[in-house]
Amino acid sequence: MEGVKVYTGNAISDTRGTISFVNAFTFPGVKRFYQIESANTKIIRAFHGHMKEAKYAYVIAGSILLCAISLDKPKDPSKDAQVQKFILTAKNPQIVYIPPKYANGFRALEKKSQVIFFSTKTLEESVEDDYRYPYDYWGKDVWK
Repeated sequence: MEGVKVYTGNAISDTRGTISFVNAFTFPGVKRFYQIESANTKIIRAFHGHMKEAKYAYVIAGSILLCAISLDKPKDPSKDAQVQKFILTAKNPQIVYIPPKYANGFRALEKKSQVIFFSTKTLEESVEDDYRYPYDYWGKDVWK
């Protein structure tokens, strides 16, 4: 099984402003995208999994704690699986690839943080491959 992958970018500033980029990233299989702005830093949007769909996460404002976890089965997955944590920030451009058979979630670390998710499935395909778990399914300490 392929795992989570991080594409690292950079940001360059001069008198005209800042350009942020992740040049190593292409859009393989992406069919749609959506953007989320968190209402505050206490809300946890998790966990959401897919067995067929992959996603890419990119923070465009603020910063988030992104968690991803491998699913051994879609219903009642193992609670012993290791949660992978990533701090993503608009100041340090990165894209995190979340492969199929993973669940993910995030918590904003700054007010007005914004993240774009790119998906490899249409909305209709995604609905048929949608698995939800409580934010604390793998423990509350995940979000610290």
